[in-house]
Amino acid sequence: MKFLLDANMPRSAANELRELGHEVEDVRDVLPPGADDALVASLAKTRQQVLITRDFDFADIRNYPPANFAGIIVLDLPEDAVAAQINRDVALFCQPAGTAVAAAWPAGNRGIMAGSFPAK
Repeated sequence: MKFLLDANMPRSAANELRELGHEVEDVRDVLPPGADDALVASLAKTRQQVLITRDFDFADIRNYPPANFAGIIVLDLPEDAVAAQINRDVALFCQPAGTAVAAAWPAGNRGIMAGSFPAK
């Protein structure tokens, strides 16, 4: 798959995804610093990349309808989560088909949250 890492993700997450065989770009390498959400979304949409972010603005399906994107993964992690924890969760969720089971569930007023669990 093709992924776009948002600026709020550790750069090392790209390495985790590449090790799983995915193509990855970091928004910090292709857009100006501080690029707004609309520009990030437009880039992901144009390039047919799945956006991986911790920004809950992207969870609003009224502004970012799922049918318009290759995918948007919004990670709900503690604010103090370290890169190793974030990378582990990204790698778990983005395992090649057949090696992990993904699930989505309502998350209060934050919209839909996504998670992943090892396949049995």
